[in-house]
Amino acid sequence: MNDWILVVDDDAANLRMASHILTAEGMRVSCLKSGEDALRFLQENRPDLILLDIHMPGMDGFETIAAVRGNEKTADIPVIFLTADDDSETETQGLKAGAMDFIKKPFVPEVLLLRVRHTIELIRLQENLAQEVEKKTQEVKAQHEKLDKISMQIVKALSGAIDAKDTYTNGHSTRVADYSREIAKHAGFSTRRQDDIYMMGLLHDVGKIGIPEAIINKPGKLTDEEFEKIKTHPALGAGILKNITEFPQLAVGARWHHERYDGKGYPDGIAGEDIPTEARIIAVADAYDAMSSRRSYRDVLKQDFIRGEILKGKGTQFDPAFADIMLALIDADADYQMREK
Repeated sequence: MNDWILVVDDDAANLRMASHILTAEGMRVSCLKSGEDALRFLQENRPDLILLDIHMPGMDGFETIAAVRGNEKTADIPVIFLTADDDSETETQGLKAGAMDFIKKPFVPEVLLLRVRHTIELIRLQENLAQEVEKKTQEVKAQHEKLDKISMQIVKALSGAIDAKDTYTNGHSTRVADYSREIAKHAGFSTRRQDDIYMMGLLHDVGKIGIPEAIINKPGKLTDEEFEKIKTHPALGAGILKNITEFPQLAVGARWHHERYDGKGYPDGIAGEDIPTEARIIAVADAYDAMSSRRSYRDVLKQDFIRGEILKGKGTQFDPAFADIMLALIDADADYQMREK
């Protein structure tokens, strides 16, 4: 079944161009000229994606998306805003209103197609992952002890699939999960919370599913454009995991494990204790494993060097308390066992 796109724009030329670009790729396209028309259309129809102009006479894009999100029948339909604006305030307002992305006008055909495909693929992945988790949950509903075991097997399988994309960091997710749980243990967290952090660590890089393997496995230095693509994986991961309603915290580690304690990280630039505790733990574990694992361009780094880098990042890149625990773990690892074998 072809993907169905609703395009809402008061400019007939924009409608024709969007329709031409999308239908040429085999997509089904419906075009409307106003927010009011779109709301009437949605009473009887359910497209897979809405491309919505911001500036329209009558109801503008913000009013229209508010009405879409306010109706339980349409609230989960993904929306991408179409705009000629180029300011952060408009983008911030749009994201707060519930838009998944922005496409600049006039359209660049390749960009339009990539963003539409990416959004639809992300939604499909969310739905499929949620359905798979629900399926497994139903299968073991009467067997509570087995549920945790099966859930962990699913998560480990998924983390293995993530790591398999990266030629040079196989086992990375499992090691990060192990180190994260060890830090949580030494921080005095309960066994249950240690297990939760372990699960978050296993899936912290799930967003890399959406990153081309050519970029992940590139042996040389990434271009600025490629690095910006890599930097999208935390938000992609959070988008995938947020639909697992039985464990909503899973998305925490995925979204914020690249934030820095000094606020200079990504994707949101939050700082200090505004960064969730679990993400601050995973950030230290992730950085440690990156240095204690092989890369295409180097071998495992020396333990003393890694210790120095963790110490250097204490209070800037890393939460000081969790950095201190990692330093203590390094000091206790006299034979340097905490590394990729």
